[in-house]
Amino acid sequence: MNSKWSEVGRMINHYRYLIVVVVGVLIVGFVDDNSFMRRLQYELQISDLKKQIKEYNERHSTDTERLRQLKRDPKAIEKIARERYFMKADDEDIYVLSDDEKPTQEQDETTE
Repeated sequence: MNSKWSEVGRMINHYRYLIVVVVGVLIVGFVDDNSFMRRLQYELQISDLKKQIKEYNERHSTDTERLRQLKRDPKAIEKIARERYFMKADDEDIYVLSDDEKPTQEQDETTE
């Protein structure tokens, strides 16, 4: 039994630098708060957030342009009221067409 422990002690003593390097890489790579895995997760999250920022900036610019049109042109207000809220002038009728499909009713063919 004592010889087994002395053999293990000699192996550890012989490969001590390799063991320290492997344990250090494991800690830095996977366990630590600043690990490579967490860094990759943060990079992916940052890229997603940058995409969202770009979309919001584009939406902001289009909305700002619409707001400028509304301030300059009173006909633009009328156009938006007609398109979005289905408002109409006194002398016209509005027909709303829908692309929704009507549900089909299945008929059971049973013999009596």
